[in-house]
Formats: sequence, structure tokens, C-alpha cells
Amino acid sequence: MITKAPRGTHDVLPSDVYKWNYIENIAKSVAEKYGFKEMRTPVFEHTELFERGIGETTDVVEKEMYTFEDKGKRSITLKPEGTASVVRTFIEHKLYADSQPTKLFYITPVFRYEKPQAGRYREHHQFGVEVFGASNPSIDAEVINLAMTIYQSLGIKQLELRINNIGCPICREAYHKELKNYLSEKVNNLCTTCLSRYDRNPMRIIDCKVDKCQEQLTEVPLMIDHICDECHDHFNELKKYLEALEINYTVDPKIVRGLDYYTKTAFEIITEEAGKKGTLCGGGRYDKLVEDCGGPKTPGVGFGMGLERALLSLENQQIDIPKPKNTDAFIVTMGESASLVGFKLLKMMRDQSIKADQNHVTRSVKAQFKYADKLSATYTIVIGDEEVNNNVVLLKNMLTGEQEQVSYDDVVNILKERLIEGE
Repeated sequence: MITKAPRGTHDVLPSDVYKWNYIENIAKSVAEKYGFKEMRTPVFEHTELFERGIGETTDVVEKEMYTFEDKGKRSITLKPEGTASVVRTFIEHKLYADSQPTKLFYITPVFRYEKPQAGRYREHHQFGVEVFGASNPSIDAEVINLAMTIYQSLGIKQLELRINNIGCPICREAYHKELKNYLSEKVNNLCTTCLSRYDRNPMRIIDCKVDKCQEQLTEVPLMIDHICDECHDHFNELKKYLEALEINYTVDPKIVRGLDYYTKTAFEIITEEAGKKGTLCGGGRYDKLVEDCGGPKTPGVGFGMGLERALLSLENQQIDIPKPKNTDAFIVTMGESASLVGFKLLKMMRDQSIKADQNHVTRSVKAQFKYADKLSATYTIVIGDEEVNNNVVLLKNMLTGEQEQVSYDDVVNILKERLIEGE
């Protein structure tokens, strides 16, 4: 057991880390262009934060959280999503006292005890953005555009934006009565989870994935048909802003989202791969969450995108991620004196931002060249006793096979020039 990772987790090996860096760097770059600033929150929080913020009727809180009691008898939960922690930070550090809006992004591991599946693990990673202090639908459109731009920058195709308005506490009250009236005759055919939601949060039943529940929802009344004037106007304005950005969208009245804190705007970004549609990203507006968590009344909107899911999409769509240049130069040495001289040269090259390495195990000259080739070294620098005595090195271009003798004192500058020319 100690040599096998826990089920639902995975290791990112050095051979694959560049893929993660590629996605993260693009996401960060796009977010920064939109005026967002990076932040980081703890991996675990007090359990109450997620119970209050996410909602006790969600699958996340009811079934999926990693919760434990610490040595101080406090109930602690590994972070199951990113938004609640950012809200807690926003309140604790009084970021609401700054000029608004506050625009934040983050990359974080999240933990959910659920059946592992492709692109979704028990420990997975999210890139997310949150905006506080702006109620105008233009910021909803900006957040959506940011997400779309990240996927487009990655080269992911067949993107589909689906939007909905899931109302506010004012219009939901009347809607819940009508929804419960509709479900009352079907309640005996619902799964146990939906039965528990019938009184507490009936709208979450619409999001149930159990087939027998979906069969009862063919004519279910939808929130979009019962929203108040304010929510209706907000939704229409959002559509206008999306159209101004030339972003195509589909209104999907069955988007509910799996977290209770959403109000008004809810959206998902879908892509089609191998004949199946899958969700890449989801988000929406949460105008009461800051207040529910003990802060001042503050509107909010954001999204979360799974990095593993993005990687899977790139793989399914056969989009190549450019591999970084591995090694610029590898020093091949013969003898102890040469090894010391090479070790000094190694530092000189690295000080000039040249990616360099040297043999640190017992290898023959032939084996050192073979290892340099494995590292995809562009150049090798050969140093033996004769080169040490004459203050020279043998510089070999591993791509062309050309080899020449150059001064030890000049080799760093020569390499820098040639590497720049070759870029």
C-alpha cells in the first residue's frame, strides 16, 4: 500500500509537468489581461464554511467531503471547491473595504469523495476566478468571456456556451411552491437523495442524474419561466453583452449547478469529443454568499475549471502541447581534473541562463554522449586532460554533428550567441 497512490489520486511525472505548466500559464496570462490578481488559500478549512457556503442539500456536502476532527477537536474539511475559501478570505481580510470590484484568480487542489472518472479524480485541480462587488451583468459576460478565451487560447474546439437564470430568493419562493406541487404526485418515484431535497431545496431535484428521477421531470416547471422582473432584466442584459462580444450561446433552462449558492446567472461551457458532450467549466453569480458567510452584502460571480478535464480535452482533440527545450548543453568529462573544470564551467553557464548539466555518475565517454542525447542536449562540451592543459574545450552541435575547438574562456559567450540565433 505504501508504494501505491490512494484511489482517485494521481502523480504528475516530470515527463508530463510541462503540460500542466502550459495550461496554467495560459490561464494565468488571460486572467491577468482581464485585471485579475492571483491569490492562494489553505487546503483545508473549518467544515462550517462549506456547510453554510455550499449548502447542506448538495451532493458535495452530503456525500463527498473529506471531513475529519483534528487534535483540537475541531471539524476540518479538505477544500471541495474554491469559491467558499475565497469568500472567507475576502471577509477575513476586509477586502470589501478596498475599491471594488475585487477580481481574483487561483489554482488549487480540491478534494471530493466520488467515483473516480476520466478527467475527474478524488483529488483534482481547479483554476478559478471570482469577482466581488459588481452587480452589473457586464461582469458576468466578462467572466464568461475570460473562460471562453482560455479554452480558445488552448486550441480547444467545438466549444458551446449554455446559460440560464436560476432566479433570486424573491422569485424562488413562489417557484418552489409550484415545483413542490408538481413533484408531490411523483415523490414516491424519486430517489432517496431527492426525497431529502423535496422540502429543503426542491430545485436541486432537477439536477439529479438518476434516470428514474429524470423520468419524472419531463414537464417540470422551470425557474426561467418564473423569474422576477429584476432577474429577467439581468438575464436580458447579459445576453446583450454576450452578443456584443460575438459569443454564441444557448439558453438551457435545466442548468441548476450543483452548489446552492448560485443566484441569477448560471452557465456551463461544453465541448464534444468522441461523439459525447462533456462539461469543461461551470460557474455563475452568487449575490448572497458573502452575506451568508458573515460578510457585508456583496454581489459575486465566478467560475471553476478542472485542469485534468482540460488536459483530457486537449488529448481527445489531439492538440499538441509544445514541449519545452530540455538541455542546452551537456558537459562530457574525462578524468578528475576535467570534472572539476567542467563543474566550474557548469556554474558559469547556468549563471548566464544556459540550461546545462554534467555527468554525476560513473559513465564512459560513450555513455555520457548517450545520456546527453537522452536529455535532448543541443550541444555537448567535451573536456579531457589535454583540453584542460590547453585551456580549450571541444564544442559539438548534437543536431548537425559539427565539432570544433574553442577557448574555455569564450565558450559561454559563443553558446549564448548560438542559442539565441537558434531560437
